[in-house]
Amino acid sequence: MKPSYDVVIVGGAVIGSAVAYFLMANPDFGGSVLVVERDPTYRFASTSLSSSAIRVQFSNPVNVKISQFGSAFIQEFAQTMQVAGEAAPDLNFHQGGYLFLATTDEQVGILRENHAVQRACGADVVLWGQEDLARAFPHLNVDDIALASYGQSGEGWFSNTGLMNGFKAKARALGADYVTDEVVAIAREGNRVTGITLKSGATIAAGHVVNASGPRAALTARMAGLDVPVEPRKRTLFVFDCARSPEGSATVNKGRLPLMIDPSGVFCRPEGRFFLSGAPPEEDPAVDWDDFEPRWEEFEAQIWPALAQRSPGFEAIKVVNQWAGHYDFNTLDHNLIVGLHPEVRNFVFANGYSGHGLQQGPAAGRAVSELITYGAFRTLDLSEVGYERVVEGRPFLEKAVI
Repeated sequence: MKPSYDVVIVGGAVIGSAVAYFLMANPDFGGSVLVVERDPTYRFASTSLSSSAIRVQFSNPVNVKISQFGSAFIQEFAQTMQVAGEAAPDLNFHQGGYLFLATTDEQVGILRENHAVQRACGADVVLWGQEDLARAFPHLNVDDIALASYGQSGEGWFSNTGLMNGFKAKARALGADYVTDEVVAIAREGNRVTGITLKSGATIAAGHVVNASGPRAALTARMAGLDVPVEPRKRTLFVFDCARSPEGSATVNKGRLPLMIDPSGVFCRPEGRFFLSGAPPEEDPAVDWDDFEPRWEEFEAQIWPALAQRSPGFEAIKVVNQWAGHYDFNTLDHNLIVGLHPEVRNFVFANGYSGHGLQQGPAAGRAVSELITYGAFRTLDLSEVGYERVVEGRPFLEKAVI
């Protein structure tokens, strides 16, 4: 570790490591990068505890394009992230697709509007009525379904830690430094941050500071005298086994079932021989940064009743594992915040993904690297999700939030 770096990144999970990789891989950058990570085991990182899936079925073109880049990047990850002398990082990407189900007129209207946006962006998404839905997924009860939206390619699930570790290994191979420590102070002179202080007592000068600290983003911002509307919100995931698994029953995609989002908000997808499921909690308060106790009651109260009603295959199921992770929840509009502070121009936000951090990590990492290197976005313009909207109290609306 050196006494000074061009870029210091606070947080070394998928977002911080993606930023480090894209900086070090850009021949126009040519600077030095330090990533500070408080927990090298990543045991409680949102990355490690996520459901690790990617979809293009959003309502806003920017979010669709972010995921389209992410999907393509994930599919090429093994080659891109290859480090000499090491095995290629296989993310085991299952393109099972997403299946959104709608029962009400309002839900149907949203699916149709979203589909028009997705198709305009070139996404491979189709709308189905009851007959098509029942033919594709015969295990489903579809009597109450008015419309379904199905992603035929470019959507699915993959290794969450594989993505993070691949970015980290490649960034280090390209020259980025990583240190196990905790940022406890950020120095600022006027409208510039000048460096950080670590819990170990070390002080590091910095040309730019990147806030990639997940649910702790507000704590990091406050050290610089700034604010960001991000707080930890708990999400519990359950792995269950089926007495009569419907996996393999589909007549599309080689029999594989998709990640299904029921109209109730409950979702499930195949996970090996099991299924992974979750639901937006009925009450969703901010939680302590160290509170990872699962909400056990959600399975019996919300998840199992909805799934049992949706498919006979889900009537007899048994939980075999569960855990809770945190969303870095953007209380303004549930969308990512990627950009420079309008006054403190060398403090960069990469926060507030609200459950979409893994799938948006590649595009966000590239975007932050462009801001630092060029002072502007060069590929995908993410100005709509910049920090300015926070100052103005102007939400960036997205209808397809799970």
